[in-house]
Amino acid sequence: MVTSTHEASHRIFQEHPEVLAPVFEALGLPPPAKSIVEALSPDATEIRPLERRVDTVLKVEPSEGDRFMVAIEAQTGRAPDKGISWAYYVAYLHAKFELPVLLVVVCKNKPTSMWAAGPFESRVGPWATQVTRPFVLGPHNVPEITDVSKVADEPAMATISAIVHSESRNIDAILHMLARGMRSFDKATAKYWCEFVEVGLENTPARETWKGLQKMVATYFPGRGTLFEETYLEGKAKGKAEGEAKGVLRVLEVRGIPVSDDARKRITSCTDPDRVADWLDRAATVSRAEDLFAGDVAEQTES
Repeated sequence: MVTSTHEASHRIFQEHPEVLAPVFEALGLPPPAKSIVEALSPDATEIRPLERRVDTVLKVEPSEGDRFMVAIEAQTGRAPDKGISWAYYVAYLHAKFELPVLLVVVCKNKPTSMWAAGPFESRVGPWATQVTRPFVLGPHNVPEITDVSKVADEPAMATISAIVHSESRNIDAILHMLARGMRSFDKATAKYWCEFVEVGLENTPARETWKGLQKMVATYFPGRGTLFEETYLEGKAKGKAEGEAKGVLRVLEVRGIPVSDDARKRITSCTDPDRVADWLDRAATVSRAEDLFAGDVAEQTES
């Protein structure tokens, strides 16, 4: 099942390949120098009717050394058949592009990280024909970001750190540091990274902490129910209600119907666009402004 954490954990590599350098350092590998990184199609499906799709596939062309592939998988828990799929991905990409393949698995807890490291073997008795050993990014080797300047310099790595450590006991401190570091960004950049973090944290207690640290309004991941999106939709609904409230008052004014201060306040303070739309319909026929509210179920309940 594809989750928000899953999506954010690998998608960040597609949009920000510069994160490969600190990731390679975390894995204990020499980072590729001055590389050209190209995102490729993650589709590993052949003619047979069996769909296989790698989360993210990158082709790395260093200024020095040989070209290679990086296949990135996000894993939130154990999956019995995943070792077979990963072996297939590596073999398929190696055969298709004729380049060596580095498989990187992003995990956010220690048990999953230990399992994901393999090895996953195709074995008959003592003979192993194929062995898959993924490199794993997890709480054990991704550093916690505790430096504000680090967030400003490497926001992608800081985001990965927050996602990977989302189940750690230090996550609140990590998120507060992340929020402080993002204060140096321009509004658009801050919105982008704030939402990336929120989507990656998914339905965890850490997500609620992060929502409390956000003060901006925007939407970057539509349909994900993020705080930015919720705030945006609430504002849109409020704006619609305010516009129709003005329409109600204008209709009453044109018809020469006086509006008391209480009625005016009730109309202009309502933020429910459906209720105000109903009042707008009634404004064309009522004889008194107070008649707008007659039969209003919500008003009767409140009173």
